[in-house]
Amino acid sequence: QMDVKTGEEDKVLRLRKALYGLRQAPRMWNAKLDDSLSILGFERCPSEHAVYRRGTGNSLLLVGVYVDDM
Repeated sequence: QMDVKTGEEDKVLRLRKALYGLRQAPRMWNAKLDDSLSILGFERCPSEHAVYRRGTGNSLLLVGVYVDDM
């Protein structure tokens, strides 16, 4: 959520703390990836949340997501 002040719409925001390295970073990246793939028409597999699919029949694309957080 971002509030835009009247008369300051042309200003940009500077990130004071990077997302990388935070405890919530994997969850936030997963949420962003999920949103982006959904916009592109992919559906998440109900039994395996790291697999997305798009298309049917002979035109099927599967995407497997692997994150190494170690």
